[in-house]
Amino acid sequence: MPNIPKLLITVGIILVVIGLLWQVGGRFFPIGKLPGDILFKKGNTTIYFPIVTSIVLSVVISLILYFIGRFR
Repeated sequence: MPNIPKLLITVGIILVVIGLLWQVGGRFFPIGKLPGDILFKKGNTTIYFPIVTSIVLSVVISLILYFIGRFR
């Protein structure tokens, strides 16, 4: 039970860092606007399906977790 506050603080810090990197990195690497992402616009309605972005993020996160597990 005493580890839960430390875990929540760690997760919060990680989320803040990811958010900052996303904001700064979005200027140099336009994540979410990759070729293959589907965008429907009709009138005032916009529907966006980030299919390729999801695949790229999935592969990157999988590789990071693989290497962390491999060298642990």
